[in-house]
Amino acid sequence: MLILLAAAAFGFTRLGDAFFPETTRAQFQIDVWLPEGTQIYETERTIQQIEDYIRTLDHVTDIASAIGRGMPRFLLSYTPKSLNASYAYLLVSVDDYQHINSLKQQLQTDLETRFSDIVPVVYKFNFGPGHFAATPIEARFNGPDKKVLRKLAEQAMTIMHEDGGIVGIQHDWRGMAKAYRPILNEVPAQNLGIDRRAVANVLASAFDGSTVGVYRENDELIPIVARAPQNERINGLSEIQNLWIWSPIAGQNIPLQQVMLGYKTFFEDGQIRRFDRKRAITVLGAPATEMASTALARIRPQIEAIELPIGYSLKWAGEIKDSRESLESVLVPFPMFMVLMLLITIFLFNALRPALIIWLCVPLAIIGVVSGLLVADQPLNFVAVLGLLSLTGMLIKNAIVLLDQIELEIQSGKSRFEAIVDSGVSRARPVMMAAMTTVLGMIPLVFDAFFAAMAVTIMTGLTFAAVLTLVVVPVLYSLFYHVKPNERTLKPEKKTLAAVSNYQ
Repeated sequence: MLILLAAAAFGFTRLGDAFFPETTRAQFQIDVWLPEGTQIYETERTIQQIEDYIRTLDHVTDIASAIGRGMPRFLLSYTPKSLNASYAYLLVSVDDYQHINSLKQQLQTDLETRFSDIVPVVYKFNFGPGHFAATPIEARFNGPDKKVLRKLAEQAMTIMHEDGGIVGIQHDWRGMAKAYRPILNEVPAQNLGIDRRAVANVLASAFDGSTVGVYRENDELIPIVARAPQNERINGLSEIQNLWIWSPIAGQNIPLQQVMLGYKTFFEDGQIRRFDRKRAITVLGAPATEMASTALARIRPQIEAIELPIGYSLKWAGEIKDSRESLESVLVPFPMFMVLMLLITIFLFNALRPALIIWLCVPLAIIGVVSGLLVADQPLNFVAVLGLLSLTGMLIKNAIVLLDQIELEIQSGKSRFEAIVDSGVSRARPVMMAAMTTVLGMIPLVFDAFFAAMAVTIMTGLTFAAVLTLVVVPVLYSLFYHVKPNERTLKPEKKTLAAVSNYQ
């Protein structure tokens, strides 16, 4: 028995660890990130090329895309991305969800090969939170200096790239965006009554447009943007010299270049994120073919070995953070309830030894659980843990039934050895029938994507533990009460048979 428990403990380390299972929805998602600062028109052209390629693949039925942001929240577990001109979201429908895994791997490889300047992430829907569905591996660095944070993020990204099993690698600050800053010629500008704000408005109208008002529709405020017609918009710095600006002193439009000295080109952070009011940069990644926990186990020691300057810290976010917080909410009160259940069993038998016998049988479920999950190729996810916790009460019930029958047999006048043997024989059918009915009731859930791991946990754990309970409980009873095979039959005592027996 100890060997089986040791083997189960080793098998526990071989189980996959996932927060929530994937769905059987006949759709999958693609996040496409172009270089930071990409115009939305260029993003649209790239997505059109990607859509044309995806339509040539087998089993693909429909494609829907959103440029510059995610789609409206069409599913509870879907979290749309915020506005970004260099981002696009694709929703791909297939004729059968069983083809998604092969399409996912093919698309991830082909997109990285055909479009070298994008960061694609192809991923499935799952039942859990959607904010980390695309990139469940997240390493967050906190600190004051932007350059140091970017350097730390680059080191972590290098480790992920060298691993070879992680895709969609980037950080949430993304690349530096190219920017231009006009240099105002102060003297001519003042003589013409032109200030920096007027220049900024002209440039904004020529490029992205300027907000001139707000339109209210019910409870929604829609900005009114003034923008030059398509044929009058400028496409580069070389065309800025063709812009005109109104001079209140001259009373007419004048060329913008009369009040400009030139332009300064520089690179700046397109976005800076904070967490707990501190600057934080998060390195993102997704496993190519395996579970996130498996890929994370490989790279975590290397990333945590990165030397952090004073005032900087590393925290793991994503799936590992949400999984840990969810399990803590369940497991933190668990010891208190375990102690309460132990006290109930002690009060039930009015003795300590029967309670110890019962609780020594509980770990037997681990043997069946690990074996079942490995054979069924199911991960130890959140619902599997709930199934494992529910097994405790079922196993305690079986042990109580057997111990109570042993006491009833002893009170009828049998020797303790005979009582143990007869009780095991007489209680075998009720115990196995109770386990069998539970197992049969769980069979439909085995084919459900969400409850499959929980069903396998309960079915295999209960079946294996029920059989072992009929063997282990009599053995432990014999050891705790020093029962000998040659004990003589005792005379029956005048006691009232009751479910609650005195073992003192």
